[in-house]
Amino acid sequence: MGLYAFNCSEKLQTVNIRRGTCGHSVLSLGSMKTQWIWNKEKTKIVEPLDYENVIAQRKTQIYSDPLRDLLMFPMEDISISVINRQRRTVQSTVPEDAEERAQSLFVKECIKTYSTDWHVVNYKYEDFSGDFRMLPCKSLRPEKIPNHVFEIDEDCEKDEDSSSLCSQKGGVIRQGWLHKANVNSTITVTMKVFKRRYFYLTQLPDGSYILNSYKDEKNSKESKGCIYLDACIDVVQCPKMRRHAFELKMLDKYSHYLAAETEQEMEEWLITLKKIIQINTDSLVQEKKETVETAQDDETSSQGKAENIMASLERSMHPELMKYGRETEQLNKLSRGDGRQNLFSFDSEVQRLDFSGIEPDIKPFEEKCNKRFQVNCHDLTFNVLGQVGDNAKGPPTNVEPFFISLALFDIKNNCKISADFHIDLNPPSVREMLWGASTQPASDGNAKGSSPESVIHGIAESHLRYIKQGIFSVTNPHPEIFLVARIEKVLQGNITHCAEPYIKNSDPTKTAQKVYRTAKQVCSRLGQYRMPFAWAARPIFKDTQGSLDLDGRFSPFYKQDSSKLSNEDILKLLSEYKKPEKTKLQIIPGQLNITVECVPVDLSNCITSSYVPLKPFEKNCQNITVEVEEFVPEMTKYCYPFTIYRNHLYVYPLQLKYDSQKTFAKARNIAVCMEFRDSDESDGGPLKCIYGKPAGSVFTTNAYAVVSHHNQNPEFYDEVKIELPIHLHQKHHVLFTFYHVSCEISTKGTTKKQDTVETPVGFAWFPLLKDGRIITFEQQLPVSANLPPGYLNLNDGESRRSNVDIKWVDGAKPLLKIKSHLESTIYTQDLHVHKFFHHCQLVQSGWKEVPGELIKYLKCLHAMEIQVMIQFLPVILMQLFRVLTNMTPEDDVPINCTMVLLHIVSKCHEEGLDSYLRSFIKYSFRPEKPSAPQAQLIHETLATTMIAILKQSADFLAINKLLKYSWFFFEIIVKSMATYLLEENKIKLPRGQRFPEAYHHVLHSLLLAIIPHVTIRYAEIPDESRNVNYSLASFLKRCFTLMDRGFVFNLINDYISGFSPKDPKVLAEYKFEFLQTICNHEHYIPLNLPMAFAKPKLQRVQDFFSFAVDRLTSVDSNLEYSLSDEYCKHHFLVGLLLRETSIALQDNYEIRYTAISVIKNLLIKHAFDTRYQHKNQQAKIAQLYLPFVGLLLENIQRLAGRDTLYSCAAMPNSASRDEFACGFTSPTNRGSLSADKDTAYVSFQNGHGIKREDSRGSLVPEGMTGFPDQGSTGENTRQSSTRSSISQYNRLDQYEIRSLLMCYLYIVKMISEDTLLTYWNKVSPQELINILILLEVCLFHFRYTGKRNIARVHDAWLSRHFGVDRKSQTMPALRNRSGVMQARLQHLSSLESSFTLNHSSATTEADIFHQALLEGNTATEVSLTVLDTISFFTQCFKILHFLKQFEGLWRQPCVKQVYWHHFSDSVCLHRVSVSYLGNSHNMRSLSLLYLLW
Repeated sequence: MGLYAFNCSEKLQTVNIRRGTCGHSVLSLGSMKTQWIWNKEKTKIVEPLDYENVIAQRKTQIYSDPLRDLLMFPMEDISISVINRQRRTVQSTVPEDAEERAQSLFVKECIKTYSTDWHVVNYKYEDFSGDFRMLPCKSLRPEKIPNHVFEIDEDCEKDEDSSSLCSQKGGVIRQGWLHKANVNSTITVTMKVFKRRYFYLTQLPDGSYILNSYKDEKNSKESKGCIYLDACIDVVQCPKMRRHAFELKMLDKYSHYLAAETEQEMEEWLITLKKIIQINTDSLVQEKKETVETAQDDETSSQGKAENIMASLERSMHPELMKYGRETEQLNKLSRGDGRQNLFSFDSEVQRLDFSGIEPDIKPFEEKCNKRFQVNCHDLTFNVLGQVGDNAKGPPTNVEPFFISLALFDIKNNCKISADFHIDLNPPSVREMLWGASTQPASDGNAKGSSPESVIHGIAESHLRYIKQGIFSVTNPHPEIFLVARIEKVLQGNITHCAEPYIKNSDPTKTAQKVYRTAKQVCSRLGQYRMPFAWAARPIFKDTQGSLDLDGRFSPFYKQDSSKLSNEDILKLLSEYKKPEKTKLQIIPGQLNITVECVPVDLSNCITSSYVPLKPFEKNCQNITVEVEEFVPEMTKYCYPFTIYRNHLYVYPLQLKYDSQKTFAKARNIAVCMEFRDSDESDGGPLKCIYGKPAGSVFTTNAYAVVSHHNQNPEFYDEVKIELPIHLHQKHHVLFTFYHVSCEISTKGTTKKQDTVETPVGFAWFPLLKDGRIITFEQQLPVSANLPPGYLNLNDGESRRSNVDIKWVDGAKPLLKIKSHLESTIYTQDLHVHKFFHHCQLVQSGWKEVPGELIKYLKCLHAMEIQVMIQFLPVILMQLFRVLTNMTPEDDVPINCTMVLLHIVSKCHEEGLDSYLRSFIKYSFRPEKPSAPQAQLIHETLATTMIAILKQSADFLAINKLLKYSWFFFEIIVKSMATYLLEENKIKLPRGQRFPEAYHHVLHSLLLAIIPHVTIRYAEIPDESRNVNYSLASFLKRCFTLMDRGFVFNLINDYISGFSPKDPKVLAEYKFEFLQTICNHEHYIPLNLPMAFAKPKLQRVQDFFSFAVDRLTSVDSNLEYSLSDEYCKHHFLVGLLLRETSIALQDNYEIRYTAISVIKNLLIKHAFDTRYQHKNQQAKIAQLYLPFVGLLLENIQRLAGRDTLYSCAAMPNSASRDEFACGFTSPTNRGSLSADKDTAYVSFQNGHGIKREDSRGSLVPEGMTGFPDQGSTGENTRQSSTRSSISQYNRLDQYEIRSLLMCYLYIVKMISEDTLLTYWNKVSPQELINILILLEVCLFHFRYTGKRNIARVHDAWLSRHFGVDRKSQTMPALRNRSGVMQARLQHLSSLESSFTLNHSSATTEADIFHQALLEGNTATEVSLTVLDTISFFTQCFKILHFLKQFEGLWRQPCVKQVYWHHFSDSVCLHRVSVSYLGNSHNMRSLSLLYLLW
């Protein structure tokens, strides 16, 4: 409570960023505070409105608004749902009474975690809270894109058909060997050196010809040079140079000298080259002629006709004619509306739909699905076969029982990686050899006279006795993993003696009878004892990807060596098995039929390793498959949070050293019997919790290890699997009893008496718990000769001082070596976790807490194992949150608890397991109400402790971690806040009353504590500052849903005011990332209140003209169209974003790009938001962005060029169509339609651009996110992260212009006509002219350039990215065959570098067609949008023309002239780049325009 109260008292001392005062340091570092306060030049701050107060005051206005959905948050926007856990099993893995039986706090919390369903906070419109890529609409891209026909494409096809060589377009016209002169200006003509080269004369896709030279016929190699034949004016022979030589004369008085090898070849080359030169000349003359004629006709026609019709209509003003014009325009408008497309659908960002950076869906915790495969066991046979028992008519079988155990061994990591899978493949007649008369099975599967058959998890026990199918799983598959089969038989004697009949079988019939007689006697006497016999192995995987080796087979059976039984010995043998030349193992003939296959998708009737049935499971099914438990490597990357109950202990007796004992006279054939007990008293017995083997009970009270014949130091490999009880105490232990087994058989054919079969020869035990934890490390245990009551409390020292009658074997030396392995999801072996939970349990039980004790255990949690942390992640985190909100007398407990949380979060991130944290927050975390009445809630305490940590001056490591992983704490706070509102029914209260004022102050203090770490330490901690910037934005965005929205506005305002226009580039990026996240709120539109606000009393006087316009149009006079303070206050978020964008547009390219992308992506989201698809809703949204148009008008010079603002002359009609379409050079007098005289930039829908400098440089593909050259500003050469304070008023690049214009077109298209008219009448005449210029600029920048040009650009980009070496290229590959080709070719001699297209890597025709389809639809939609706007402009201002008593806008001659020129010239100029559909609408509107004027 102390920290919380401390921060609440700070509200009068916090830093007032907006006023630049400082009463209390956000950081305790004085230098940082001073630097922050004095170095920041704050932007102008506009206080946001009191949102909740405005909503309350304007309630009537809002509810009566037909578009109130745009003004109100929806009801029931947030809720809590309980989701049932998705289980693989038919029933819960947790026992029914587990929670009641559990006594340990840790066990209780584990069981509760595995039993509790998921609690999820649902945000109804969360799908709309991301950017446009995450919208829930079906598709942002149209299913079917219309295919428009363009004149420019048809002309290209005609040009190709008219060329004599066009039938070979794109192919090789001629090829052969020529000698090329090595041109060097320093030597004379007669001394030129010729080199032999292989030449290809090729026609390019644009119809031009190029001559490439190579070292040999293989043109796939690097070109040695090229000659562009469009610049060639003549070809002549030059015999003085060399025999069969000829000269190619170029435009710039430069020549290429070539020589053929024979005279005939020379003549053929000359004929072909002259023909090409003639074709080029004819083409140039024809294009020039057509251009001049078209220009003259257009000029005469347009001037005369326009003046005549204009004059006629001005004089007539016939009412019927005017009525017809208006009706016709309405029909044209309806016609233009058919089949319209969303312009953003063809945007490069939408077309790519790059989902990188988007967080994947958060899924609940689930069991890790490793590589799984199924093992089917069919048959085991040796070469000693015969008829057994009553099976006289059946096929021969093994004459004695054999038992198989399968397990996986990893040679690479030298360990066993699975539990044992025991199989009994013996036929019934052989199994009967093990049964006595009293235990012979009845027909119903129960033993005669026994009780009804028991059921385990709903499955009859008899169905679990003979399982022959198992599923193994492997986390880390690789070829070094083997499936090992161990074969055992009933104890009989020495392994070599028992294997001899199977190895040396001269008379199969006699041998079978002899073995059968012996086995029958042995089974009846020693049936419960096993001995090792043989082993085999096979590889499982082909590679590390987990490809199963389905064709693999088991190795031969190798005789088991009694001195090499351990798992370590098997691993060594397996490594030798891979080297057959070193293998010297004795083979026992036999066959093991076990198949390995992939797990079927529709696998049914499977059970877990705990025998819990999995879905789907048929009732009374007998053909069951069991999952074999995997021993997952103890590596963090393989760990995952536990989700099911599992509690197994595997015990392994390893070795017994009895060679030096003198206590027992006979102890050779030693059998080890293992029991699990909960008492050491004399009346205590074993628990029935040991998993049995096939043919026996599923759970038994004891298990025996294999017996080594006549071995006083036996080794064991047996694995005993124990189902541990839910509650363990100090008396639980494993008891080992050693027996000497007599293997002698009476020579008279009768066995010895049963009581002489086994003789006890010692006891050993080990307790499960030590200091409350389960022990699993390898141990050496002493052996006692007797077992007195209370033996668990005895050891060698105590026995000497007590009267307990105990006798140790061999002086209590450690004779027995054992180890154990725990596979439990309710017990931990970590000491620190155990002590922490044990202390919490003591405190909960009323134990008086020692001061500092809890803090000590909290600090110790920093040392817990990362694997344990991950496996029990939900359990540990929930307990820490309980401690966090617990009332304790120590103020340091919340901080230390938060530090442990921070440690866990950072470790999860370092291991790449942060997804588990997200799953915990969304599904597992459920804030619990503190038990104490005045205890704080989680969101209150956590926010307070975050402030305390951020204000520490010493522990910068903790501060940095908290900043970097702040998302976790903010998400916890948000869910805690949401749960508090919903469960306490506070959600129905007014937002201002939902949380106490003190909590508001805490959040404000937290914000102020974060700001300096972002704005000052950004260079020192770039990752941390960026992360906390985004996390804070996400937190505030979610706060809009939960609390007072006006308060959140103030927090945002305070944070943004911490930035300055002079900030370094990285801080500007932070600012826009912050704004983008905030503006992606699902209810961003209602937050901006798109409604009319009455003007204050002191408002400027409207002139009479504006008053008349308002009366005519009936439009709200309170239209907010400029980025004024009132606008920014009323529409806070959009106003803030537009103001920051306005500032960013005066900055360098990177910042401009970021700002423009935020605006454009936001408008794309509005355009595709399925909630706001009605035209009136879209119009209201577009009106909200009306000040954006003013922002464009402020930057009109950078969008259209300076010349256009003062000269409205159109591009001369003499310019050729190709020149206009390609746009590589500036049109003669149209500055608005081009780039600088030295640079032009053409961008395409796929995001790639082509930059051409002064028509001479190479075509340089630029990625859309690249940084184009900025002329003389030297912007890209500046390496400093701090930007210049001088506004960098650079020309915008093509991507920026197109993005801004696309936003402009969206606004113009969607806004209502009444609003648009009001806006036009409120702007100045010059701004109105610029609005028309913007429309013209839109036509130019979105013009259609034709498929030919698209193919050129794509091929150029591909050749650039497929490694074309520019140093060997001497001529440009792409040339525009237009009327100005002659002027361009004059610059060829000054080229420094260019490249030739690599046609082998060119784009396909489908790619070109799709790209042309996108650009064609974009051009068509832009032209129709411009046409809609111009047509409406025409109608509106013709109405104003009737107000002759007023000196209105139309009386200004410049408006008439500018409008007429811009519209008519734009339509005519763009005829070639507009589809026939667009042209038809253009012509109808143009004819109607003549009529109306």
